[in-house]
This record gives sequence, C-alpha cells and structure tokens, in this order.
Amino acid sequence: MARAADVKSSDQTPDEAWDTLSGREVPDWFHDAKLGIFLHWGLYSVPAWAPRVEHINAIIAKSGVRGLYGANPYSEWYRNSYRVPGSPSAQHHLATYGDRDYYEFAGDFDRAASAADTDHLAALLRDAGAEYVVLTSKHHDGFTLWPSQVEHPRGTQRYADRDLVGDLTESVRGAGMRMGLYYSGGYDWSVHDVIMKRNADAMLALPAEAAYEQYATAHVRELIERYRPSVLWNDIGWPGGGDLPALFRAYYEQVPDGVINDRWAEGPAQRGRFAAFVTKLVGAATEIFWPLMPPAFKQVGFPAARHSDFTTPEYRTFDEVQAEKWEQTRGVGHSFALNRNERAEDMIDVADLVRGFVDVVSKNGNLLLGVGPDADGTIPVEQQRVLDALGAWMAVNGTAIKGTRPWRIAEGRTDRGTSLRFTRSNAVLHAFLMDQTPPAGRHVIEQIAVSDERVAVELLGVGPVAHSVVDGKLAVEVPDALADAPVHTLRITGVR
Repeated sequence: MARAADVKSSDQTPDEAWDTLSGREVPDWFHDAKLGIFLHWGLYSVPAWAPRVEHINAIIAKSGVRGLYGANPYSEWYRNSYRVPGSPSAQHHLATYGDRDYYEFAGDFDRAASAADTDHLAALLRDAGAEYVVLTSKHHDGFTLWPSQVEHPRGTQRYADRDLVGDLTESVRGAGMRMGLYYSGGYDWSVHDVIMKRNADAMLALPAEAAYEQYATAHVRELIERYRPSVLWNDIGWPGGGDLPALFRAYYEQVPDGVINDRWAEGPAQRGRFAAFVTKLVGAATEIFWPLMPPAFKQVGFPAARHSDFTTPEYRTFDEVQAEKWEQTRGVGHSFALNRNERAEDMIDVADLVRGFVDVVSKNGNLLLGVGPDADGTIPVEQQRVLDALGAWMAVNGTAIKGTRPWRIAEGRTDRGTSLRFTRSNAVLHAFLMDQTPPAGRHVIEQIAVSDERVAVELLGVGPVAHSVVDGKLAVEVPDALADAPVHTLRITGVR
C-alpha cells in the first residue's frame, strides 16, 4: 500500500511545496478539446432514482442545503438521500426495497456491468463530439470501479468485480479520446455513518482522520500508476494532514500533460468536539439567515485548492472571457447519474445545450456534460437523443469549436438584434448566430471592423455567403430558408 509518507516533502515548508507547482501551463490538448463527457456509473445506477424536482441551484436558492438534502435531484446521492427521514427517496426506497441496505446493490451491479460493452459506449461518446471522458472511479458511496489493493480504514473493501476503470480506459483511448478519472476525496460514506440532513453536515461529513487521508492518497496514487489518467478530477475537497503537493507532483511526473481540477481544498486533519460544536452553530445560523444571503452565495460552490489547472463551476457561466481555463459541469438532465424517474421533458433542450456550449467555449471554457448509463453500461434513449443531436451539430460546426481560442470579446449582436458569440483559430474568426432562425438578409456585425471587402465569409454547412462593408463594419447576407439548427456559424477570414 502506498502511503502519503512515501512522497513527503519533509525538507520544504508548506508554501515552498506549493510553489513547486506554480507557473505550470495548461496543455494545448485541454484547451483544444472543448467537450468532455462526465460518466457517472456505480451502485447508484441500480436504484437509479431521485425525485423530479427543480434545477439544483433553484432548490438551494429557495431552501438552502437543508432543502437540497431533503429532495436531492442527484441520483448518485441515493445512499444519503434515502436515509434522510421523510424524504421522497426514503419513501421510494421503503416502498421498492423495504429495509434493503444500499451496499446490497453490489451483486445486481456486478451482474449487469459484467456484460457492459465498453467499446460501444466509448464510440457513442466519441460520436457526440467528445474529446475526453471522465469516469467516476469512486463516488461518495466509497464503492470503487477498479479492484483496489488499498486496505479500507474500516476493513470493508467494496469494489466492482470487473475492472471497469481499466476496461473503459482502454476503450476510450481506442476510440481516440483521452481518459480522465473522478475521485471523491471529500466524502466517503463507507468510512462513517453520517447522514447529511442539515447545513452543518456538509462540513461534518468530511472525514478528518489520518487513516482516511492515507487511504485516499494511496487510492489516487494507485489510479495514477495503473491508468495514467489525462484528467485527475477530485470532488468536494481533500482530507488534511498529508502532503497534497507531493501527490500532485507524482501525478505530473507520471502524466506530464495531465490536468488537475480545483476541488482539492484541504479539510481539517482532525476535528475535536469544540470544532464540531462551532460547525453546527454556524450551520444553524446559516439556515436561519438563508433568505438574507446574497444570490451569489445561493448556488453550488466549492472552496478552491491552492493549485489547479482549471476551475469547475457547476451549472454556471460568465459574462466575459475568463483569463484562466475553466470547465462547466452539468448533467443532461437534472441528475448526473441515471434517474429513471426523469422523463424526456426533463432532459435539457438541445438548442439550449448547444447555445450554452458555444457560450462556454467563447469564454475560454470546456463543457463536461454529465451522462448516466444504466448498470449494464447502456445509455437510456432520452439521454442518447441529446447526445445524437449534439453530435450532428458538431459534425457541421465542430471546426469552429475544437482547437479554437477566445477572441478579444466573447459576445456581440448584429444590427438586427441577433445575438453573437465568437471564437478564433489562427487567421480565422468564427461568429456564431445564436438564434435558431436568424432573419434573412443583411446583418451588420458591429464588432468586426474591416477596411475593404477582401474578406471571405462562409456559412458552415451552406457555403460562401455574400458580404459587404457598411461604415467600416462587416455586413453579411443571411440566406433564406436556412436548415434548422440551434446555432449557425460564420467562418470569416481576412479580418484581425
């Protein structure tokens, strides 16, 4: 078993250890990729249930974290949700499974996952336009999708019979994509019996003991050494008391062009009774004063680590181009994992997905789109419909997305009110018409200044379009009867 002490930087101060990671450039492949698929697959894929409720940030805005725990739309949280007394998930579990324990789903999962066609699954994700995949190697329930040799702190090893991490990694790379691995370092319900019901539980559920820190560190080192993931994606936070900079350095040594996300903020190395009391007190006060909290506070958020290659705002976007690389995470539906209780109308509208994706890319972001397969690795029809539509749009417009960088501005508008987004690729500028059916005829793009007509304008999927100069600005002629598409893309050469 690898231990944190094996890589301890004993001759450095903490600040010096972190300084060794500063100044690292985000590799081009991650800037180029733009689209990743966030694959939530695990024991929760067996019950695959959560209540049909509002968007997660809408729930938090109205009723806080306490309201979220009572009606969590994320089915991957099923093990916690059905243990919250009186919750919809508790009622569903009692009616469907009686007193069956969550971890008894392991047999059902293993039988189903043994037949999963990982090559087929990878091909579907590639066809949607994805350049990388991030798999939940261990979610908050502590069940791992690889046969770990790391000893569990409580002596209760729980992992899949099949090495799904290894098999899917091989399939994803075989399909020409990069493989990333998610790990829940902040929560692990298999090492304690905390039920998260109130605001304070968000902190109290973070394991604060040396044994867990060593366990989590050894797990991640095992993942790095066995699978060399291109993305190391941690969730919630990280147990304190170890040597996180040394773990990061070990990763970069094994995967020089790998990237690390931002959700590694270290929690306490230990938690005494007084600290727990203060946490409960602050949590209770937060619940009381929740209606008075500023709106920016009332959404999913995570404290940032001292080092990361990119940030991961959940269901959020920005108004302007961001200087630092970021990745928006969101599900195809209201859940990341499969929720059989959702319906087709709960899936994101394809037009909204494409427009949101273009908006993210124009502002220096990637999209990590959550997809939840069934326990046997199949993607449900409702989710597949969204992926197919995204792939069809990318087949026409992907050259204006992949391999691009933000332009000097992200947003604009034509003189006729059509909203615009921009990307660039070397000498090519792309202008996205964000209306599904932009009005035919002349559109003056105020943001593009030209001195003459020696530019070329092409509408992707259509061909060259007429253009002119109006008061020093580029004007393009939008054709009649454009094919139906969420966003239409102009490819413009000859402008700065």
